[in-house]
Amino acid sequence: MAKLDNLLCVVTGGARGIGKAVCAAFIAEGARVVLTDIDEAEGRKAAAELDCEWHRLDVASEADWDALVQAFPAIDVLVNNAGITGFEDGPAPHDPENASLEEWHRVHAVNTDGCFLGCRYALRAMKERGEGSIINMSSRSGLVGIPGAAAYAASKAAIRNHTKSVALYAAQQGWRIRCNSVHPAAVLTPIWEPMLGEGPEREANMAALVADTPLKRFGTVEEVAALCTYLASPESAYMTGSELTLDGGLLAGSAASPG
Repeated sequence: MAKLDNLLCVVTGGARGIGKAVCAAFIAEGARVVLTDIDEAEGRKAAAELDCEWHRLDVASEADWDALVQAFPAIDVLVNNAGITGFEDGPAPHDPENASLEEWHRVHAVNTDGCFLGCRYALRAMKERGEGSIINMSSRSGLVGIPGAAAYAASKAAIRNHTKSVALYAAQQGWRIRCNSVHPAAVLTPIWEPMLGEGPEREANMAALVADTPLKRFGTVEEVAALCTYLASPESAYMTGSELTLDGGLLAGSAASPG
């Protein structure tokens, strides 16, 4: 049997990048996948390409989550992947001194509120059977400070901590509902494209961006998806409240030898 045979899995932010790779990996392991995204055109396109189900979802909207309940009242796996950095519309101040309250709220509405609403939906959709897996996409930025992206870092730290609260709550209820967080660092997704450029400068820019990473490369969406597949499967049945990093050794310390 495939690892995820007969499991119904909902993935948010599934139209591109990590979310799309997670959908593909889950399908390859036999899951029935519901790809959700706020971008209807790209979401429908990705769902058609992967041959999975599609549902439009703005993760910051309680009404949209309520609509998802009506469509899928019982699920086995939820991947809370949808998120924003705050830089989607171009450069803007996101440091602690100059960031606007509006921008702070915008990032947290998607990342923090979206994770809360997703976890609440998943608990209610899993508790009748008493088992399931919730996978929250945090970030290396949720473990360290990021001066130029304060709202993003704070939101990813909130996801890390809320994951543990959800895990403990589910265990208190006697449910076998697991909740774990995934913390990627530099994973090559479309979000990096504006910084990489094209032509001969691209390789140099890529090398510069991962210069401090011990493994000296970007991670891949497939590597993140492989970890999510493990967390979704019965193989991780004894893992809950954990945080797993995919960062090329970045948080391990310095790879440089002392002088």
